[in-house]
Amino acid sequence: MNITLPILLVEDNPMDVDLTQRAFIRHNLANPLEVARDGQEALDLIAKWKAGKPLPTVILLDLKLPKVSGLEVLRAIRAYPDFRIVPVVILTSSAEDHDIHEAYSLGANSYIVKPVDFDRFIEVARQIELYWTVLNVPGLPRHD
Repeated sequence: MNITLPILLVEDNPMDVDLTQRAFIRHNLANPLEVARDGQEALDLIAKWKAGKPLPTVILLDLKLPKVSGLEVLRAIRAYPDFRIVPVVILTSSAEDHDIHEAYSLGANSYIVKPVDFDRFIEVARQIELYWTVLNVPGLPRHD
């Protein structure tokens, strides 16, 4: 049985959630989109993954989140060796050098500054979907 793993979007802005959903629908994305609307919701998923819930195929993570920042979410995810195989793409409005450096230092796989224009956002979502769900060969969980 082949399960289509979800893409996790960690995003508090309802307009960006809607844009992402519309972009993936427009490109007939096979992977379901799961949304965590703040950093704490994202952290709450860690316990579910530890309990056996399938890991997402990729995490799209905003940095500017309420309750817990995206960098703290990334730090928490990377603290678990079994979760380090999940690619984390920072998808944020921040182009600050400090945020970029910190995200990569904590183990981000990619850093994308959100475009404001809808057509460019659609194209970015299409490229993310194409690379991370079609072209990229995912890591496999270890079974020690």
